[in-house]
Amino acid sequence: MKLRKVLSISLLVLVVAFGFEGCKSKKKVSAKDAVGKIMDDLPCTKEGRSDKKFFRASSMATSTDLQLSKEKALLLAKQRLVTLIKSTTKSVTDRYINERGFSDASEVESKFENMTREVADETLSNVVVVCEKSSVLDNGKYNSFIAIEVNRDDVLTGMDQRLSNDKKLQVDYDKKKFEDIFNEEMDKMKEERGY
Repeated sequence: MKLRKVLSISLLVLVVAFGFEGCKSKKKVSAKDAVGKIMDDLPCTKEGRSDKKFFRASSMATSTDLQLSKEKALLLAKQRLVTLIKSTTKSVTDRYINERGFSDASEVESKFENMTREVADETLSNVVVVCEKSSVLDNGKYNSFIAIEVNRDDVLTGMDQRLSNDKKLQVDYDKKKFEDIFNEEMDKMKEERGY
């Protein structure tokens, strides 16, 4: 009889334990819990949006050192800015080459590509920080946010100077046509990004 009581109590304890365990596993995980907290607006994001007058980029970086997080954020933003400038000027030069109808288009395109790279890298010396914010996390790490910009005229002037100095391209260079295409691409970039 004693054995029966012990077995009954043991069985009851097991059933109750499994019952509670089963309740735990039935907890539903919401989509929000699975994704995490969605951040609609990170600091400096709005200030990092390009328009037809400025090339802009924003970035964020985390580090245990505040200054290092700021430097990493700036470096990432500069990389994004250079990529944006290169892709925009590449579109401009491709259109310009096609519309001008160069006979040796591949050679001209190669020269333009080199110029684009040089101008994009050179414009980094004209970068202006338009937003910079930092926060400290619960774990003691720092988040730094930054937005930078370069005036579109700096990029256009850099391209113009390089094109004017290249003897072969100088013969066929139409500054007005190049600038018109450049302005159209800046307008298009603004419209595509919805700013």
